[in-house]
Amino acid sequence: MRPHVGALGAPLSRRRLLSLAAVGGASALSGCALQVSTGVSGPGETVTVMVKSGEITTDDAKQAQKDLGIKIVLVKYDITKLIAMMTTGNPPDLVRGVGAVDTPYFAARDLMEDLDPYFAGSGVLRLDDLDPANDLWRYDGRTQGKGPRYGMAKDFSQDAMYWYNTSLFDQAGVDLPAELEPVTFEEWLESAKRLTQRKNGQTTVFGGSYNGLMKASLLACLTAAAGGNLFTDDYARVDFTVPEARKALGWYIDYCRTKVGPSPVQPDPNTWDGPTYQANRMAMSNSGYWLGGLINTVPKLAETSRLAPAPVFEGGPRISPCQGGTGLWMPKKARNKDAAWRVFEWFFGEAPAKARASGGWGIPSLKSLRPLMPAQEDYQQRALKVQDAELSHFSVISFTPYATADAFEALFNQAAPAAMTGGISVDTLAGRLNSAMNEQLKRGKEQVG
Repeated sequence: MRPHVGALGAPLSRRRLLSLAAVGGASALSGCALQVSTGVSGPGETVTVMVKSGEITTDDAKQAQKDLGIKIVLVKYDITKLIAMMTTGNPPDLVRGVGAVDTPYFAARDLMEDLDPYFAGSGVLRLDDLDPANDLWRYDGRTQGKGPRYGMAKDFSQDAMYWYNTSLFDQAGVDLPAELEPVTFEEWLESAKRLTQRKNGQTTVFGGSYNGLMKASLLACLTAAAGGNLFTDDYARVDFTVPEARKALGWYIDYCRTKVGPSPVQPDPNTWDGPTYQANRMAMSNSGYWLGGLINTVPKLAETSRLAPAPVFEGGPRISPCQGGTGLWMPKKARNKDAAWRVFEWFFGEAPAKARASGGWGIPSLKSLRPLMPAQEDYQQRALKVQDAELSHFSVISFTPYATADAFEALFNQAAPAAMTGGISVDTLAGRLNSAMNEQLKRGKEQVG
């Protein structure tokens, strides 16, 4: 087998190989069969884009060829395949990623192209037009929100916000939340208890769902809402025993113990909130603005649904973060960077971006596209009023470069159920999470150096 080399012939170091293998498993490095040619030769350039199903469709690819004269080859996103393509020197030209958690991980491993020069020369993606949520794609070697831009969000939501069904509140005799003022997390949980409906030992209506997008970013954001940082200053360790992180963890475990909503110990059969909320079987859903795209497909449900600000902890700051910011980044050893950037501009600033903005499935990541957000109906205008007021409370919550969100999720889901069922205390869980997660972070830091 040939040595693993980068696109320009420079071999990937053993440290880089180890750090990549830690994500996808050593099996990803066992063969060279997954090399993908970009097919670039003369006019009619080709750009390989690795995305999940539906993020860029075959129709989008056809439109790109028509608009740009560039052929897009779609590769289904798979972390093991991505690692194999990188380590064999044939990475995709653009890769999907979750800005909130992926940026520090890949940037710290020197795998991402610094896009600042491209933004500086772009007439499509102007820096003064970028929503601050795009700062999730910046990393200065220590924290997010500063330094070079490594990618961009296709759209975003402030994921600590929640939707609620006024008809279920009325049925239960629970007062509606204030339109623009946040409730406390404790008040949210108390309402969820009163809104939960059970019959013959089965939950027929969830009072509320509050699981975030990923446990790692959920707990990091809850800790920030309590006024602290889940990570130490160098992001090399977690500490669930500091007061703010303990408060965040304790609240989430209380949520799980009371069984007012879906959790690892009470899974939703639908696997996500959308269908359950649509079926009037969930009174509150911790989903940001984007869920309105689904809610608005049922006008009767849209009429009774409201979007609410992110809750706060008593005495804590008012913050309303984004836990996702899904978008695209360019591998440092991509072979066709200029053509990839042209696709990047088109996807984030031209026809596809305008179509996304008008669909109501997220907030456009360009401020100039906000007027396209749906506002024809009264219920759409109500949601926009709340969302517009919430934008000023956005802040970047930095994530560690030394572990993936998936690794955190796996460790949390292994340790936490015992606390959710009352088998162990929250303090015992905090100690176990510290031990398991810090071991993972230590290995990650050794690999990055």
